[in-house]
Amino acid sequence: MLSLIAPEAALHSFVFAFSSLFSIVNPVGSALIFFQITARNSHPERVEIAKRIGFYSALIMLSALWAGAPILNFFGVSLGALRIAGGLVVAASAWTLLTAPEAREARKHAEATQDTPDSVADIAFFPLTLPFTTGPGTIAVAIALGSNRPASGPDRIGFYLGMSLAALAIAILVRFAYGSADRVVMAIGPVGARVLGRLFAFLLLCIGTQITVNGVGDVLGPILAAGRR
Repeated sequence: MLSLIAPEAALHSFVFAFSSLFSIVNPVGSALIFFQITARNSHPERVEIAKRIGFYSALIMLSALWAGAPILNFFGVSLGALRIAGGLVVAASAWTLLTAPEAREARKHAEATQDTPDSVADIAFFPLTLPFTTGPGTIAVAIALGSNRPASGPDRIGFYLGMSLAALAIAILVRFAYGSADRVVMAIGPVGARVLGRLFAFLLLCIGTQITVNGVGDVLGPILAAGRR
């Protein structure tokens, strides 16, 4: 079984996907807003909401990682174009986080609190999972990550294994960060969350740039190769 999986590919995919998804989801920073949104709920209710959000987030990220790129390919969108578009979306989101994180978090807070019902089951998926936790930016990142899959073989199996484990790890972090939101607020405070947010925003900007560069290479590679003949 191990011979069918490339451990190095799995590890590389896990690290790359985990850092990308962690930067865009930002479980710690989002937990601060989650605490404000669910201030009227009791601690047990908040934990139950967090469990549901973690489960729904895992489904969304895994679906985007596994099926996002094939679906777009079905509609004639090349992997190169997908990587360029996804990288630009990631870089733009990262730039917004880096230059005006407060405005972005305020917008997320407004989206999550608009017409929010009191039912735990109702608010867990919408709006607290989608679009608050795993919104369009997260989906774009997951699709862009999934588009980097290698050719068939052990590397591809390791790639999807690493990507899937990274998505599950992020979902678990979301579940525990949200479930312990009151402790997170006391531990790092708003200032600490902003500092962490800016650090991860810069990392996300670098990742988005790398994804775009890979896409440009995919598009220009065949053209340059044909020109040399």
